Amino acid sequence: MNNLRFTFCDMALMAMPSGALFLPEEAVLCVSDLHLGKSDRIARRSGRMLPPYEVQETLSKLEADILECAPQMVICLGDSFDDLEAANALTEDMQLWLARLQAGRRWVWIEGNHDPGPVDLGGAHMGEITVGTLAFRHIATGAPAEVSGHYHPKHRVAGRSRPAFLYDAQRLIMPAYGTYTGGLASHTADLRKLFDAPPMAIMTGRKAIAVPTA
Repeated sequence: MNNLRFTFCDMALMAMPSGALFLPEEAVLCVSDLHLGKSDRIARRSGRMLPPYEVQETLSKLEADILECAPQMVICLGDSFDDLEAANALTEDMQLWLARLQAGRRWVWIEGNHDPGPVDLGGAHMGEITVGTLAFRHIATGAPAEVSGHYHPKHRVAGRSRPAFLYDAQRLIMPAYGTYTGGLASHTADLRKLFDAPPMAIMTGRKAIAVPTA
């Protein structure tokens, strides 16, 4: 089994190698920072062309996680699109793919700083949502029992850096899920100031592995 089960704020969670978080008792799957349409946004704003396959790769990964977990609800934890124009520019094939993933389950788009308004792609648009003891929002506020994204944390072990979940007793920060997303090292001040003590990291990749950051 490549997933890692752990407990956070009295909730049973499962970190997946893909960077998704599953709440098995609530049948909720959470992913953060998909940044769909990033190649479109970069081309539109800078003229620099990137291979336009990140939407397909990210949705393929999400589809595999949905098939594995069979969630009743999917939470996209903000910055699901690289901007609102990128959301509107999704091809019809990609829109239909999203519709198939949404079928038969509740789908929640959490507001992010890249996508601060509603998108016409099905699902509900919310600023935050509470599931059990946990509050899901895009940017950490310092409140207890908080799951957030935004920072794209990465952790390095033995010279290799991987996207990672970071968590302590009261807050959990999700890794970026999207194909064309960078990352912020776990030791940087912007991340460390969010935690009362050095957090645990769960590194993604072939297997979800927990390691201390101290």
